[in-house]
Amino acid sequence: MEKYIHKVQYYETDKMQITHHSNYIRWMEEARVDFFEKIGFKYSDLEQQGVISPVVGVECNYKATTKFEDQVEIQVRVKEFKGVKLIFEYLMRDTKTGNIVLEAISKHCFVNKEGRPIILKKEFPKLDQALKELAE
Repeated sequence: MEKYIHKVQYYETDKMQITHHSNYIRWMEEARVDFFEKIGFKYSDLEQQGVISPVVGVECNYKATTKFEDQVEIQVRVKEFKGVKLIFEYLMRDTKTGNIVLEAISKHCFVNKEGRPIILKKEFPKLDQALKELAE
C-alpha cells in the first residue's frame, strides 16, 4: 500500500472547526495521483498520451474527524483491476493518534480524450501489467 500525507488546511474546515466531509474525496485524488507517480506513471503524462481515468463511483465511511493542521496518512492500494474497471481502496489515519478517520473506495474506468473506453492491455500494456500486479 502506497502512503501519502496530507496536512489539513484552514479552508478545508467548517464552522465547527472540523474538516468538511467533501475534502476527503479531494485527498483521495491527491493520493491517487501520487500513487500513479510512485509506480512510474505520472498522471499528467498519462493524460498527454490519451489515457484518462474518470471516477465513476465513490464510497466513503467516515470514522473520526480531523481539524486544521492535523496530518492525515492516506494509504492507497489497487483493490481490483479487470482491464477496464479499476477500484482503489483508501485508508486514512490521523498521524498523531493512529486513529482511522476514513475508509473508502473509488471506482474508475479508462477512456481516451474523446471519452471512448480503451483497453489498457492493448493500448498501454505497461500500465495494464503494473495494475494487474498490484491487484494481486
